[in-house]
Amino acid sequence: MSETVEREVGRSRPRKEDARLLTGQTNWTDNISVGGLLHLAILRSPMAHARIDRVDVTPALRRPGVVAAFSGSDLAEGMGSLPCAWPVTEDIVLPDHPPIAVEEVRYAGDPVAVVVARDRYAAADALEAIEVDYTPLPPVLDLEAALAEDSPLVHSDKGTNRSYRWPLRTGEDFDAVRRRAEVTLKRRYVHQRLIPNAMEPRGVVVTPLAASGEYTLYSSTQIPHILRIMLAMVTGVPEHKLRVIAPDVGGGFGSKLQVYGEEVIALTVARRLGRPVKWTESRSEGYLATHHGRGMIQDIEIAANRDGTLLGLKADLLVDMGAYLMLVTPGIPILGAFMYPGIYKMGSYELDVTGVFTTRTPTDAYRGAGRPEATYAIERIMDELAVELGLDPVELRRRNWIGHEEFPYTTIAGLTYDSGNYEAATEKALALFDYDKLRAEQADRNHRGDSVRLGIGVSTYTEMCGLAPSRVLRDLRYAAGGWEAASVRVLPTGKVEVVTGTSPHGQGHVTCWSQIAADVLGVPFDDVQVVHGDTRAAPQGMDTYGSRSLVVGGTAVHHAALKVVDKARKVAAHLLEASERDLEFTNGVFSVKGSPDARKTLQELAFETFSSHDLPDGMEPTINAGHLTDPDDFSYPHGTHLCAVEVDTETGRTRIRSYVCVDDVGKVVNPMIVEGQVHGGLAQGIAQALYEEAVYDDQGNLVSGTMADYLVPSAADLPDFVTDRTETPSTTNPLGVKGVGEAGTIASTPAVVNAVVDALRPLGVTEVRMPCTPERVWRAIEEASA
Repeated sequence: MSETVEREVGRSRPRKEDARLLTGQTNWTDNISVGGLLHLAILRSPMAHARIDRVDVTPALRRPGVVAAFSGSDLAEGMGSLPCAWPVTEDIVLPDHPPIAVEEVRYAGDPVAVVVARDRYAAADALEAIEVDYTPLPPVLDLEAALAEDSPLVHSDKGTNRSYRWPLRTGEDFDAVRRRAEVTLKRRYVHQRLIPNAMEPRGVVVTPLAASGEYTLYSSTQIPHILRIMLAMVTGVPEHKLRVIAPDVGGGFGSKLQVYGEEVIALTVARRLGRPVKWTESRSEGYLATHHGRGMIQDIEIAANRDGTLLGLKADLLVDMGAYLMLVTPGIPILGAFMYPGIYKMGSYELDVTGVFTTRTPTDAYRGAGRPEATYAIERIMDELAVELGLDPVELRRRNWIGHEEFPYTTIAGLTYDSGNYEAATEKALALFDYDKLRAEQADRNHRGDSVRLGIGVSTYTEMCGLAPSRVLRDLRYAAGGWEAASVRVLPTGKVEVVTGTSPHGQGHVTCWSQIAADVLGVPFDDVQVVHGDTRAAPQGMDTYGSRSLVVGGTAVHHAALKVVDKARKVAAHLLEASERDLEFTNGVFSVKGSPDARKTLQELAFETFSSHDLPDGMEPTINAGHLTDPDDFSYPHGTHLCAVEVDTETGRTRIRSYVCVDDVGKVVNPMIVEGQVHGGLAQGIAQALYEEAVYDDQGNLVSGTMADYLVPSAADLPDFVTDRTETPSTTNPLGVKGVGEAGTIASTPAVVNAVVDALRPLGVTEVRMPCTPERVWRAIEEASA
């Protein structure tokens, strides 16, 4: 009999990836060097909006080490418009987006010219020799003013700054609900622009093979497969002649879910010169050129009865698209559109999304992508409603959330939540937080008029993730599908290769996929190798974003491994002269029921198949298998986050005193990795609440363009987190898993801001705009006292 082996899924395995990362044996894009490599530097517009009258690159050509220099018009031939894969309405205004500006610049940082030199410093130095004449045009910065009839236009040929309007109406007419509601509240919330700060800046290396017209492009990207398709379409390089590799990628958070102009420029220049080229952004360059996140005004109205029963919700959104629609720019608020009702039951829901062009860096996906904005709106206004009704904010939520016995539950927004238990997560969080004791301390401080006030914030959230159902994406007018691919190869020596279409950039795919495959195949964890991020080695995939990798990609690995077992069973039955039905498979060993000595290991079967000396008739000499998964629905993690802050009313300084979160992400493959994902997500959500903001002046210049001006919190700025989990397995995938990569970011921002406002409410403060900096908090106190 086979001895019992501990299951891998559920174990806190240290990440396989970390040994290379910690010892510097990595292959970042900027590490890549090939013979004859040239370096690109890009001249960017210093103006937010201007007509280009003249570009002269000739002086740059005279600089030492310079090999070539190009203006936008020099490179225009052979470069199409950068793609937008999500035209959310039939009548969307979709302007051309040249990878390098030719006639007009539309944001500070828009590429204008390129220098190619023998080293990166010579290329950068030569940029200052390029001569450009501009005619300034009016900037477009205010979202509401941009929609006025007399507003200057970002794209004059389009006649409007409105890109699209996307409505959603479900349930009872909201006007009717408003008329009969006993209480209605209106609030305006503003989400500032955020600048992604992945540890590794973006970079591109292109190596041409002139004899065959083939190109290998290395990019610090989340989406090698999508990038390959889009580059072929934009540049005309045949797809089968283009190989895209995402080597080690140091973080993304959505910022590398993109087809960037720099990738197109690098490929075009390498094609033009027949030489390998490299471009790596500087950190300050990335602040201008990497897409931004968030940027939204929300006008929210909620209707309820005096007993706290919710009746309806209305949301009007103005969303800053920036100057262009990038890969999924217009779809980001649509991802959140279905989440504004959150975990609550109500009979009416109306939403209107208006996308607005401005002369700022384009926006696109940033961790959470639409769902943090939705969760913020509903969780902030639920706190406001609790105050209006004189209810504890937790009690108001209890009266309205979906009960655990009601799952699966179809929400007013049309989504069917498959599983959950909001009661269990909340009760565990309250106990860990010591909620009643903190409320008593808060009351005492308020009574004494303490200069340091205590605030308590609540956020009970759910989200839709595992971005996948292709037919749902079709209905939302998204150009691609949401399936995912995996294959499992058992090598002749019995070792295993898992090939995945997901492309990790810090999530721990190699470790988790090894755990999943090891359990199904009954092989040691260390015997599994994971291949990813290379369109030649892993030719099929839809890549990594939207907390989809485990739910969709991990499920594909699971199914592919099961197929391997099924094929191996046929070989084992043949060799053991038994019926397949009489075979048991345990810990990697096939044995005949009742005859445990009649056995074959998976490793033995792999070699038998390789030799193919004695296979069943008609069977191919392989037990390798692949699988493509396209789920029928999203996954819906949920949880309760509680935050206590101390606010110094004399200085405005906010300190997080304690933070507790209890998340339900279904079955957990690796608790250590889940913990890391939650911690990272919390850091980014708290950063929006307290620290980060992309600030522009009235001419459209980014004035928070370096780490000296844009405050990214360090570990020293963050509290110790108390985290825990409840578990309601997902019913939409065989692993029972739900996404976790964005949960912390989605839940934490409203918890923190609710806490800040709660601390200041006795002083008459009802709103502090994010980020809640000491200055903003102090001014809110002063204005309330005045």
